[in-house]
Parts: sequence; C-alpha cells; structure tokens
Amino acid sequence: MNVAYAINRENVYADRFRQDVLNGLKSNPKKLDAKYFYDKTGDAYFQQIMDMPEYYLTDCELDIFKNQTADMAAMIQQSETPFDLIELGAGDARKSTFLLRHLAAQTADFTYMPIDISENILQILANNLKKELPEGSIIPLAGEYFDMLEKAYALSTNRKVVLFLGSNIGNMELDEAEQFCIQLRRKLSKGDIVLMGFDLKKNPHTILKAYNDPPGITAKFNLNILSRINNELGANFNLAKFEHYQTYDPVTGACRSFLISLTNQQVKLDETTFSFAEHEYIQVEVSQKFTTQDIQLLASRAGFQPLAVLNDTKGWFVDVIWQVDNKMEAKWKK
Repeated sequence: MNVAYAINRENVYADRFRQDVLNGLKSNPKKLDAKYFYDKTGDAYFQQIMDMPEYYLTDCELDIFKNQTADMAAMIQQSETPFDLIELGAGDARKSTFLLRHLAAQTADFTYMPIDISENILQILANNLKKELPEGSIIPLAGEYFDMLEKAYALSTNRKVVLFLGSNIGNMELDEAEQFCIQLRRKLSKGDIVLMGFDLKKNPHTILKAYNDPPGITAKFNLNILSRINNELGANFNLAKFEHYQTYDPVTGACRSFLISLTNQQVKLDETTFSFAEHEYIQVEVSQKFTTQDIQLLASRAGFQPLAVLNDTKGWFVDVIWQVDNKMEAKWKK
C-alpha cells in the first residue's frame, strides 16, 4: 500500500483543546466537546464499545456495508473518473474496509483519505490497511473535519466522495447538524458525492441500553475525557467524584450523556478554579436519532440531491447517498 502520510504531527490543536475546555467549563451549564474523548485510551474504549452486543449501531451499518457494497460502489463510480474517497471520523475503518476491498477488486482509480482527530487511530488504520489492501493508496489526515477536507482539495483535483458513517452526524444538535451539512455542501463541487449514516428512532430501551451498557464501558469512555484534561492540560479532576449518567428522549430523539458531580468540589485548570455543586452536571455528548423525514429535510435544506437509501435488515439504521445538486450550485457556492 502506498501510504502518503499527511498526518499533522505538530501540536497544532493543543491550544484549541485548552481553550475549548476552558470555555466549556465556564459556560452554564458546563459542557465538554465529545471530540476530545479520543486519545489512545479513549480509542481503546471505543473499540470495546463497538464490539458490545448492546451497541447495535456498528452491526447495523456493517450489515449494510457487507450486503450492499456493490450498490454503493456502483453509485460512487457512476462517472468512472478518478476520485478521492474521504472518510470523516474514520476511526479504524472497519465498515468502510468492505467498500475499499470491493473498489480495489474492481481496480477503481481512487485514493483513500481517512480523516480523524486521533493520530493514534489513524496509525492503527494505516497499519491494518497495509495488510488488507497492499496495492491501495492512502493519505491519512489528522485534524478537524473541514480543515482536513480543505487539505484534501489542496492535495488533489479529483472528484470527491465523502463518507460520514456511524451516525456521527448525530453527535450534533439538530440545528448544528443542518449547519454542518450546509457547510459540507459548500466545500464540495459539482458531481461530488456524500455517503452518510443515520441512526433511526426505535424502541427507547434499545437505544438507551446502547449508551448505558451494563459492563460500564461507556461510562469509562466518557469519564476518560477528564483524565485526558488532567494528563494533557494539567487539571486536577478527581474521577471518583464524578459519575456517568445517560438519558434518551423519544420525542426529540436526543440521547444525552452527562458527568454528574457527586459532591461540592473545586477543579483547577491553569489559573482558573471551577466550582461544582453536588449533583451539578457536565454535558459531554449528544447522540441524535432521526426519522426518514428528518433526513430528507437535511438533504433538501443543505442543497443535496438524494440518490439512494440503504437500510439494514432490521430497519434500525440507514446509509444515504447524496450528490451535489447541480441546480443549486450557484446558491451554495456563495
């Protein structure tokens, strides 16, 4: 495999991490951005979460990628031109690897560009793909989604196919998800394609169990963000004084994670001391669930033309394929 490392190895995001944490802890209510879950320990916890029977999302999307790969590939290759396959939040690429294998078997002319905020997981991904697809071309990009998408455009003029899997779009509030899709649309060009995964609304007990697993792996994963702040930013969180709490609202479709302070306490970061009241919470994650109407509305408002809808066999998850709506080209490039 031809691995061209465009991983940003400078500590470019350390200042942003610190500022985001300070701003989040100063807000009311307090909050921390879930993208900072992912250091080496957080990556390992998330690998365990994806292997849990309760965490249905991985199996549902794997069902789609295993059984409908040919349909995906046909939509992606419709113009038969060279393309860059860009995966936002690639993780270990366990789902997209099925598509990569299929495209490689068809000798498709493409370069795989996985984007992730974690350099650690990108290194694992690259090592795995060297064995899986020794003849493939990969350019790992470590950083924020849109920063690295711009870098991908700077590296190549090929047509772009963007993967955004695992219902990562659900890690935003609904208005933020809409703005994300609009911003993504503005970054893309005529003929570019997006393949995006959405977790659908279903039995509330099924959803809640996926994020509040009996072994407590999700709790450790969420609490690890405090360890990371301690280790990298020099804070003094006592993890034993915080507890993971999970909720799901079947009306709005929002599954929310919190860290609850178990006592009155103070935490210091730099020269700032943050006071926590007993039972006060830090919001750390939202995992939004969608209806088919929600998804159609997102595509329409962002200026994408829906091409295909791929459902898993349970009807719990959907991967959609959207294309830049050429009729909207002028409007969305403004």
